[in-house]
Amino acid sequence: MKRADFPSLGFGVGLRRPHYKRIVETHPKIDWFEVISENFMVEGGHALEVLEAVREHYPIAMHGVSMSIGSADPLNRSYLRQLRDLARRFEPAWISDHLCWTGVGGRNLHDLLPLPYTEEAIHHVAARIRRVQETLERPMLIENVSSYIAFVDSTMTEWEFISAIAEEADCGILLDINNIFVSAFNHRFDANDYIDSVPVERVVQYHLAGHSDHGTYLLDTHDHPIREEVWALYERAARRFGEVATLVEWDDNIPEFAVLAEASERARGIFNKVTIEHGSRSRDGGSPEATGTPALSASHRA
Repeated sequence: MKRADFPSLGFGVGLRRPHYKRIVETHPKIDWFEVISENFMVEGGHALEVLEAVREHYPIAMHGVSMSIGSADPLNRSYLRQLRDLARRFEPAWISDHLCWTGVGGRNLHDLLPLPYTEEAIHHVAARIRRVQETLERPMLIENVSSYIAFVDSTMTEWEFISAIAEEADCGILLDINNIFVSAFNHRFDANDYIDSVPVERVVQYHLAGHSDHGTYLLDTHDHPIREEVWALYERAARRFGEVATLVEWDDNIPEFAVLAEASERARGIFNKVTIEHGSRSRDGGSPEATGTPALSASHRA
């Protein structure tokens, strides 16, 4: 996998039902859309009609929530064929899913559950990703999830774990900046260490989103504006990784489309500022030492 083989999509937002009508009728100024794959893995209907209309005017990426790449269950071949067929029809820039498991024994728990960070889990997940990529006939991206529990058997950090899987599976990484911040607070590690350690050549996309603050823990709810600390962490990432497609997620208490578009433009402004400050840079990224971004330790929050 070479990051340069992936298109540079720019700054986009998630395609959500409350905005279908406006997007289809007015074609708002936005670079691209990310779609939840499972919402369109159907035989027909309004959702596919909307996606066809959107695809006529915008690039898209497909983002899944049900692959369960970390499960001990066999891969769902029927699901993967449906996903491949959808990709053939709409030609997304890439396909992504979460580095997690969502069920076992044939039961779907409808949650993104964390994995133990062990060598055994690395080999298990990497082998499954390779089989998925063979079925999809394209490389995929894996996303770091937010977490609220940890396994006592873990022998490494989360960033070491996802980096090792991406290398062994030869896949890309969808780096969720908000999830890093949420997990850093919940597990008391320094979010900057995560940003500074993930291999630059593997990061193809970012997620930015809001979360809920419950005092003793943060919950990744995608129903609040993006926190200033998350914006600062995004700036640090932009300085290190260079040009990476950026996507604003908002999945509950969804505001008017203009609010999401404004957040996307703020991300563009941060990247442009970084580019101007440090000169025009390639997608190979830059040096983490040149950040100037304040440390975002787990204990630092508003």
